[in-house]
Amino acid sequence: MGKLDGKVALISGGAKGQGAAEARTFAREGAKVVFGDILDAEGKKVETAIRAEGGEAAYVHLDVTSEVDWQNAVKLATGRYGRLDILVNNAGIVIPRVAIEDRTAAEWDRVMAVNAKGVFLGTKYAIPAMRQAGGGSIVNISSVAGIGQSLHQEPAYAASKGAIRIFTKVTASQHAKDRIRCNSVHPGPVDTDMIHSAMPDPAVLQKRIERVPLGRLGTVDEVVTLVLYLASDDSSYVSGSEMVIDGGALAQ
Repeated sequence: MGKLDGKVALISGGAKGQGAAEARTFAREGAKVVFGDILDAEGKKVETAIRAEGGEAAYVHLDVTSEVDWQNAVKLATGRYGRLDILVNNAGIVIPRVAIEDRTAAEWDRVMAVNAKGVFLGTKYAIPAMRQAGGGSIVNISSVAGIGQSLHQEPAYAASKGAIRIFTKVTASQHAKDRIRCNSVHPGPVDTDMIHSAMPDPAVLQKRIERVPLGRLGTVDEVVTLVLYLASDDSSYVSGSEMVIDGGALAQ
């Protein structure tokens, strides 16, 4: 018995890294998985790998800033698999840190479009399908940047992740009547391509790790385990929560 037997999940940003790990894990736990990204070649490889392992998955091109792409992704899930039970708003981008006065409006808009508007659009188009299915679980991937440690955060990224945190609570409150739960996940530094691209200087990365009481980067598997919990019925009484997974960083 898998934790997601009989459920249909939609995951954004699923072509690599954490999103791909979520897609593979959900399929192993019995879900039928639709996942999207703008990296089509990589996404197709993940789909092939899941099917080779005996899972059920379908890749779809998904630019999370596009309403049409979101509509198509939801239609694929409901058309092929008959329902939608889980949405993981995983896609996100980070840009190099600069002072607020040096950030361009175009850079700000791009970060907000992917990280915040993308979560809004995914939620907007998933809600009717989840309502028809009798309920569901939405998991929004935010960050500790959306809660604290503000001295060290990139302003646009932090603002976008803070928006996700509050939007999650609004969604949870307003759609509890539809039996739709919504929670946000707030990782600290995790060993992914994203953090290494944002902090290519090993000395800078080491300073970031030193602000983590457990003294290391988190792993993708650790975050995915939390996402799986929130997606599954194990968390049936959890909604509107912000789940921090940061090695103790925010506790300081």
